[in-house]
Amino acid sequence: MNNVCSLKYPLLMVHGMGFRDRKHLCYWGRVPKRLESLGARVFFGHQDSVGSVESNADIIARSLDEVLAQTGAEKVNILAHSKGGLEARYLINHGYADKVASVTTIDTPHHGSKTVDFLMKAPKWMVKTAAWGTDVWMKILGDKNPDSYDCFDLFTTKTAEQFNIDNPAPDDIYCQSYAFKCKGSFSDPVFCITYPVVRKFDGDNDGMVSVASATWENFKGVHTTPSYRGVSHADVVDIRRRRFTKRAATSEDEVTDITNFYVDIVKELKEMGY
Repeated sequence: MNNVCSLKYPLLMVHGMGFRDRKHLCYWGRVPKRLESLGARVFFGHQDSVGSVESNADIIARSLDEVLAQTGAEKVNILAHSKGGLEARYLINHGYADKVASVTTIDTPHHGSKTVDFLMKAPKWMVKTAAWGTDVWMKILGDKNPDSYDCFDLFTTKTAEQFNIDNPAPDDIYCQSYAFKCKGSFSDPVFCITYPVVRKFDGDNDGMVSVASATWENFKGVHTTPSYRGVSHADVVDIRRRRFTKRAATSEDEVTDITNFYVDIVKELKEMGY
């Protein structure tokens, strides 16, 4: 068996906003099975889809403790997408630093969004109503403590700035970040409206999160594809369950199949002793 992804510590994958960890509709597409086939021990955060950072961090903490009890490991490696990266950061700054070996964030809005700043200028009753509707729907889908308004506020640049002050990267945990971007409004039809709006306010982006906002500790650069489409916020978690293009990559920042990208991350963590 090829064990190129057999990390010293288990891998805890932490999803982003709007989805949940489900057995038969995996948030991460083909990625977990690919990593497991190469020796990784993969587990999930199981937090709410629109819970507050504090509430979701509590859930992730319980998931983490279960992983340690099940595997006998001393620590975990956290790999987080989007808002999940903020929850991972909150977790390691609130009592769990000694249980985490590394944190990898992918398209996480570390610095908030000027686009959200603009949207939050709408009448408060409108924002609250939208949040309430989202909470009701997400509770039906399984959330225990949905709090969409808190999520909206978290993505403002002002709240993000304070969050970064309160939740720095600990010196004794290896932290790294990655960003992806689309190449145009029609790179991914799902984000054909949001991409140009975010680009107007925040610059290059994946349809949701800007490259500037995704930049954090040990930034590993901006990744896209060798084809016309680029990589969207949904592509990063393999929503279509297939490779992006048959074209060959011509540089290290080009990705043809997202599962290969994750394999490379885990292989590097293994080589570093994590």
